[in-house]
Amino acid sequence: MSEEETILTAEGLQKLEDELDNLRSVKRQEVSERLKVAISYGDISENSEYDDAKNEQAFVEGRILVLEKMIRNAKVIENSAISKEIVSLGCKVKIKDVDSKEEEEYTVVGTTEADPMADPPKISNESPVGKAIIGQKVGKKVIVKTPAGEFAYKILEINKPRAKAKRKAK
Repeated sequence: MSEEETILTAEGLQKLEDELDNLRSVKRQEVSERLKVAISYGDISENSEYDDAKNEQAFVEGRILVLEKMIRNAKVIENSAISKEIVSLGCKVKIKDVDSKEEEEYTVVGTTEADPMADPPKISNESPVGKAIIGQKVGKKVIVKTPAGEFAYKILEINKPRAKAKRKAK
């Protein structure tokens, strides 16, 4: 059985790798220390500190497995593959609500990276707005079907994300 692809930008992949590194090198050690301290209290059958540490250990190990799988199955969207002609994964899109005339800007990403609280918000290609705008061109009017009703948007701009400056080695 094939494993599902994780679609990521280079920035998204880096965040997952950083989180995995932190869990392996920092969190595992912290949980191990908590377990040692809890065990030193004696009887572990009624030791809430031990139970909490074991639960955290299970969470950390589970998250490590999830991250390893996501990274192993990552399909990275290369900046050079992002078009300014049509809305695609990784691009920044400015849209205008046809009724309210309010403009919004989004970065279209895979579900793993979606973060509506980011600036600009990162929306999934599987979200209602993401589905409606993906593959469309500047000037195109799209209808977005949501649980709250239908909304009409016009695509104003499509931009590639800015390339990150590479750090110089010291």
